[in-house]
Amino acid sequence: MLMSRVLAVLTALALLFGLLTGRMPQVSQATVSGAEEAVRLLLRIGGTLCLWNGLMEVMTRSGLAHRVARWLTPLIRLLFGSCADDREASAAIAQNMAANLLGLGSAATPAGLRAAKRLRDLSDRQGRPPHGVFLLIVLNTASLQLLPTTVAAVRAGLGSAQPYDILPAVWLSSALSVTAGVLAARVMRGGGRL
Repeated sequence: MLMSRVLAVLTALALLFGLLTGRMPQVSQATVSGAEEAVRLLLRIGGTLCLWNGLMEVMTRSGLAHRVARWLTPLIRLLFGSCADDREASAAIAQNMAANLLGLGSAATPAGLRAAKRLRDLSDRQGRPPHGVFLLIVLNTASLQLLPTTVAAVRAGLGSAQPYDILPAVWLSSALSVTAGVLAARVMRGGGRL
């Protein structure tokens, strides 16, 4: 809703300044070429995103998500405590983490929603605050990325010769953001605020 208003204001300002400066032909041309470039970019990155999202779906249906959950169980147990004992919650958290590791925020969202719902249900049954949900949100937002697929697809779509040359910067920044987020969540939880 807010973005619709922002776009409406920007469009109105572009038209107003185009009229005031006598540059309506340039405004019209920029509008058409901008829309055309946006569609081209979406088509370029769409294939990559479909591929990785499809692989995440295959991972879920083949049972590999449950195996990954077992591999990630020590980490999930360290972060989420007793919630890691719940197979459904653990599998959804693992799938969310795996999608984020591959830089697939769009594929991470459904698993994250399933994990958040399950974590919320578990905390409601135990009569305690949903600390696991808050931590999951922090982890999902900060998201450690080993392979920034979406960013690389956008870079490739815009003509980058080496779309993955950003890997060291992505690894460092995502590791720092996850560490800071987890520490902040632990501090807030210890203070009784989370």
